[in-house]
Amino acid sequence: MTASIRVAIIQARPVYYDLGQTVALACALISEAAVGGAQLAAFGETFFPGYPAWLDYAVDYARWDHPPTKKLYARLVANSMALDSPEMAQLRDKAREHDIVLLLGINERVTRGRGNRSLYNSIVTIDADGAIVNHHRKLRPTYTEQLVWAQGDGAGLSAVDTAVGRVGGLVCWEHWMPHARQALHISNETIHVAMWPAVKESHQIASRHYAFEGRTFVLAIGSIMTAADFPPELRLEAPYRDQPDAMLLDGGSAVIAPDGDYLVEPVYGEETILYADLDLTRIAEEQMALDVTGGYARDDVFSFAVDRKRLE
Repeated sequence: MTASIRVAIIQARPVYYDLGQTVALACALISEAAVGGAQLAAFGETFFPGYPAWLDYAVDYARWDHPPTKKLYARLVANSMALDSPEMAQLRDKAREHDIVLLLGINERVTRGRGNRSLYNSIVTIDADGAIVNHHRKLRPTYTEQLVWAQGDGAGLSAVDTAVGRVGGLVCWEHWMPHARQALHISNETIHVAMWPAVKESHQIASRHYAFEGRTFVLAIGSIMTAADFPPELRLEAPYRDQPDAMLLDGGSAVIAPDGDYLVEPVYGEETILYADLDLTRIAEEQMALDVTGGYARDDVFSFAVDRKRLE
């Protein structure tokens, strides 16, 4: 592990609910990030093949036996990614080609096990040699998200060794789960990837708090979605239905230092790749005042354990 590394946040519009085209787009963006010198590149929550923002913006979808919603969900299932899929193999090859670590937010479908056909909101970490080194499923889908995703487990709730150091990640409101945060903190993160649909103000606060608490670098990542990207199966609520360029997800990606300050200020409303050079010596500098895994941990008072079984 070197003392300084370059990271890239890919803030973009996937080709919503089309996995093949989204992977092709992602491969081009990964190549661009690699040309820009990035040693790690990361995408936002369920970028592959898009966050189901219709949960927030659709009219009349959450009803029993509602044909348009069922049709859309079936399309999402067909375009979700399995770990052993050809699409995942393409991304692993791209990591190997460019010697780059990738963190992918995916709608995950299961092809192994005994009949588990649920979808999961997952983070897949691919090392620079193309190996999948971690696979985390969001512990608790939030509110209406429970219509789409099943609950995850603790199997991937850890940072892992990669070519750029110890890398971990959480999805969206997991950043308000104290136990989930502590599980990542005690796994000795160097870089934390905070995946969101879009990084609005409360999400910025959570991401900055995580960096300060964990004394780690945080890449807070959001995606872009316009009204024109909204799935045709459902009706978009007013006033967005008459404004095709209106932003439903507006990015807000940022890079945060271990003291909670921004290295790269949030960028809203545009597709871009954000780069940052991380000086890893800053982690030890900030741990002098606060270390929630050491001097501030008080293991003599509190006990902590994680069940890391994979629930299939």
